[in-house]
Amino acid sequence: MSRFSSWALYRQLLEYVRTEWRSFALAVVGYAIYAASSTALAEMMKRLIDGIQEPDAAFRYFLPLFVIGMFAARGVGTFLGTYFMSNVARNVVHRLRCNVFNHMLHLPGRFFDMHSSGHLISRVTYHVEQVTGAATNAITVILREGLFVIGLIGYLLWTNWLLTLIFLTVTPLIGLVVRYTSKRFRKISRRIQNSMGDVTHVASEALSGYRVVRTHGAEEYEKRRFEAASNYNREQSIKEAMTKATSTPVIQLLVALALAGLVWLAMAPELMSTMTPGEFVAFITAASLLAKPIRSLTDVNSIIQKGLSASQELFGLLEQPTEVDEGRRDPKRLTGDVRFESVSFAYAEDQPSVLEQIELEVPAGEMVAIVGRSGSGKSTLMSLLPRFYRPTQGRILIDDVDIQEYRLSPLRQQIALVSQQVTLFNTTIAENIAYGAPESTRESVEEAAKAAYAHEFIERLPQGYDTLVGDNGVMLSGGQRQRLAIARAIFKDAPILILDEATSALDTESERYIQRALEVVCRDRTTFVIAHRLSTIERADRIVVMEQGELIEMGTHAELLAKGGAYASLHQLQFQEKA
Repeated sequence: MSRFSSWALYRQLLEYVRTEWRSFALAVVGYAIYAASSTALAEMMKRLIDGIQEPDAAFRYFLPLFVIGMFAARGVGTFLGTYFMSNVARNVVHRLRCNVFNHMLHLPGRFFDMHSSGHLISRVTYHVEQVTGAATNAITVILREGLFVIGLIGYLLWTNWLLTLIFLTVTPLIGLVVRYTSKRFRKISRRIQNSMGDVTHVASEALSGYRVVRTHGAEEYEKRRFEAASNYNREQSIKEAMTKATSTPVIQLLVALALAGLVWLAMAPELMSTMTPGEFVAFITAASLLAKPIRSLTDVNSIIQKGLSASQELFGLLEQPTEVDEGRRDPKRLTGDVRFESVSFAYAEDQPSVLEQIELEVPAGEMVAIVGRSGSGKSTLMSLLPRFYRPTQGRILIDDVDIQEYRLSPLRQQIALVSQQVTLFNTTIAENIAYGAPESTRESVEEAAKAAYAHEFIERLPQGYDTLVGDNGVMLSGGQRQRLAIARAIFKDAPILILDEATSALDTESERYIQRALEVVCRDRTTFVIAHRLSTIERADRIVVMEQGELIEMGTHAELLAKGGAYASLHQLQFQEKA
């Protein structure tokens, strides 16, 4: 992640505010009215004191009208500023949150391998709110109180410029305090944001995996883990509160000392003689009124530093390169000829190769089974086909065209994937089958479900196809979830199908249903089947055996058994286990 300067970060934040310039301009007008009417309080004191000394009929009517007008203007200014700045704030939250989420959806697979979902979710939720605090809440205070301070200082200079300059000698000291606390706030805020990611991560893991937690009696362990993450967040928040609680009184004390010195100087006979009583009271009133906005402006420093710390994370994330998509070809309907040419792959430059010089040619419509021990590279090889990862060497061709030449999204539309870990969304069964195609007809959804042998169990559900499946299909059995995943693949009607251990975790009856469904879905499609159960792939056109990232055997079921090599050993091992 690149290191941003504070001003560079803030400039990027203000880019989000710039598109809301109309609302922002109205807010500025509102706060200018607020500042002017608030400054008028000092002038009112001057008129009041001088008017009491020399009362007349006009003064009696003028002063009440002045008071009403001042507070009415202040009310209008507060409304304009507060409402329109809130409008800016929520629009900025929405745009920034959507930008971050949309960018995440296009990041490469390696990024997700290196970051936990809890930390990523924390960026979309907590971090964005912190950034918006800096972009809008802080600006609200800076505009409202800043314009008020400018108005008061202008009034003080107009009333007595010499005393005002003496009063302002305390400004460098306030600047030093603010500078020190800024650095500390930024450092602590970064820790708080990281710890919020830890809290989200631990909570999401424990709650989504509650069955494993309970069956292992690990409730106490998870409680301790969550408590530790939350406690670190608490400690950092207390440090932040301590810094804020210390810096604000120090700044207020400096202002009070300057104010006390000002009163002492103002009461010198030579100065008193040049000012009317009204001017003297107005000057002291204006100087006293400075204390509150200065305190607010120093308090806002913590909001800005939190936002800058969070924005460093977010803008760093937005700088992460998205998936490489340099393809220009738009595949219509692919035939499905697939060829791997000397394909090697490693997850990172400093890591060993997971795949080594894979050579494999699969004609359209052929079913190829890929077998091997766990960790032999089967799933990794299949992850290269939809370009979740890029080969470090060699190339993959579909219909004699390098897959890098195809545009990414249209290419993936040509590939259907059914894995052991089925992902279902907490919506209706129909919407899960027709995922990504919300305009589809109910008839086409039902046809796909019938082909996947899922229609029968769906019809028995309370609301049929409109039944909500729960979080990741928790309301359904493993076999039912798998049949829905196959129905989704049938509905997609892609020419290339990848079945990644789609039946390995199922009982015999569910497997029988799914085998029938797979016969339908594999028809006229180029199919890659990754399987542990060798009984499920005996009818494959070809079987490929992998070991430690290399392709070591290839042939039909009968040929490989007759050969007596690695496949025959795997088959014999499974046969003995069943016996």
